[in-house]
Amino acid sequence: MQKGLIGLSVAALGIVFGDIGTSPLYAIRECFHGSYGVSVNEINVLGVLSLITWIFILIISVKYMFLLLKTDLEGEGGVLALTLLVLRKADISPRRASILLIGLAGTSLMVGDAAITPAISVLSAVEGLTRINPNLNKAVVPLTIVIISALFLLQKRGTGQIGIIFGPIMLVWFLILAGMGVYGIVKCPSVLRAINPLWAFRFFVVNSKHAFIVLGAVFLVITGAEAMYADLAHFGKMPIRMAWFFIAFPCLLLNYFGQGALLLSSENVGVENLFFKLVPVHLTWPVVIIATVATIIASQAVITGMFSLIKQAVSLGFWPRVSIIHTSSRHIGQIYVPFANYALFTMVLLLILGFRDSGKLAGAYGIAVSATMLLTGLLFSCLLGRYWNKRRRFFVLLIMFVVIVTDTAFLLSNFVKIKSGGWVVVLIAAIVFLIMSSWKKGRDILRDNVSQQGFDIVLFVKDVAVSKPLRVPGTAVFLSSNWRNVPRALLHNIKHNRVLHEQTVILSVKTENVPFVSETERVEIIDHGEGIYAILIKYGFREYPNLPKVLSKIKAHNLKLDPARTTFFLGKETLVFRKKSSMSMWRRRLFAFLSHNASNPALFFGIPPNRVVELGLQVEL
Repeated sequence: MQKGLIGLSVAALGIVFGDIGTSPLYAIRECFHGSYGVSVNEINVLGVLSLITWIFILIISVKYMFLLLKTDLEGEGGVLALTLLVLRKADISPRRASILLIGLAGTSLMVGDAAITPAISVLSAVEGLTRINPNLNKAVVPLTIVIISALFLLQKRGTGQIGIIFGPIMLVWFLILAGMGVYGIVKCPSVLRAINPLWAFRFFVVNSKHAFIVLGAVFLVITGAEAMYADLAHFGKMPIRMAWFFIAFPCLLLNYFGQGALLLSSENVGVENLFFKLVPVHLTWPVVIIATVATIIASQAVITGMFSLIKQAVSLGFWPRVSIIHTSSRHIGQIYVPFANYALFTMVLLLILGFRDSGKLAGAYGIAVSATMLLTGLLFSCLLGRYWNKRRRFFVLLIMFVVIVTDTAFLLSNFVKIKSGGWVVVLIAAIVFLIMSSWKKGRDILRDNVSQQGFDIVLFVKDVAVSKPLRVPGTAVFLSSNWRNVPRALLHNIKHNRVLHEQTVILSVKTENVPFVSETERVEIIDHGEGIYAILIKYGFREYPNLPKVLSKIKAHNLKLDPARTTFFLGKETLVFRKKSSMSMWRRRLFAFLSHNASNPALFFGIPPNRVVELGLQVEL
């Protein structure tokens, strides 16, 4: 048991803290190298280090490790899972709509952050080559593109075998960070005074408005906190906490203090490549290699996180259906989403070619993550009554007030980055939000229209009993969004083909707001008589629907669902725009484009193509 927990902690170290682990490459440098008007002196260096120390304690250790990790949706973490958890308590429609908008905004911002993380991580590591030879500067961007291209092109092969070595590599990386930090601290032990929070206070007093802007650079040290929370389901609370408190936290802090000691002990040291100046010249090559590998691991964590996020969004009806490929027969979470892979790959390449320098990318980094962290804090505050009694609730509320004020300060300080490139991340997030909200609203309108035009199944069965249509052998399964109404595809089939199968099933699939649904609650069946059945199949948002497999297991109500004699009827929708609609015309055109390019529902639900019949339907939007 103990060995297993240690192994999970090492794995969590590799995946969850990959992004945080690469931040020493640019965080301190950005504080003094950016356009913040802050010079290198004792008060400023110790003040920045004190800020980093107490931000680690307040935001990651208190907010995420103690509070947010306690808040999970049956083991799932992240802003989307937190949104679904809050929605369970929200009974009023306006409040539900507001919470849903917050969740969609947070999810969209995470996509924007996912685009910039691989670019800045790998680029900052490869820039270490300039320490060996300044003439290698021209090779930094091409080499970064080669590494990034190889990483994305290998995704379709799966990440199971690669993931085995992630933990040990990241453990070595964090130990190197700690060793480098100790090497710097020995040169100037007085840097340890920065543990005192008064240095942070003095920093603000001396630098006034410039200190507030520097918060945007200091924020870079905790950019991986939200991804850490999102990976809760993969590793569990205890391994993540162990990895943070016993390895990541002390190792990162030692490295930052080592960089600060280097600034204090040498008047001529520059901040352009401060991290690599902690490394003896003859060890630069090995450190550059391990740093690059660490950034690849950080990027891999972001990419696989994107795959899971898109899959969940599709299941919950927030994103059009896309092709999802399972890369492992043993682990359900190992998937490959071609659309997400190549879309993210394109964005990362454009960012590398557009900025060409990790310092410039750092100027654009942080605004999406800071906004997501603020939204996460607001959502969490809605759940205080669920996890704490009245006596403790006031204390937690007080902590969250301080946390939300701090998150707000980070977001405001990051606003200055919009002109220097932050607008790119905001634009990506805005496009994703527009797609998600338009798709959700469009599907809701279509569902309401179909329900209003639907024919009650009880009346339909009575009509069948009277009219006695021609019955043909076999089973027909008609997919419908509402299992209590007769789908239009079934009505069209009777109207034009004038036949009804011996067994006719009206089948609906519902994605519950939980990760997994137990097998005992998977299926609901109603026998309406005359060989007509209504079936509801429920899945969790982390599960993968396979309708033939579930139907083949049904033995109740005299149903005989032989896959070889079952035909699935799908309605192929053609959208017709009405003159009046609650959606604007341009959003309806966007929805029509998304609907036209969505993947085939038969493939999404695991239905063999040779068992599918599509019937054309016109639907008003």
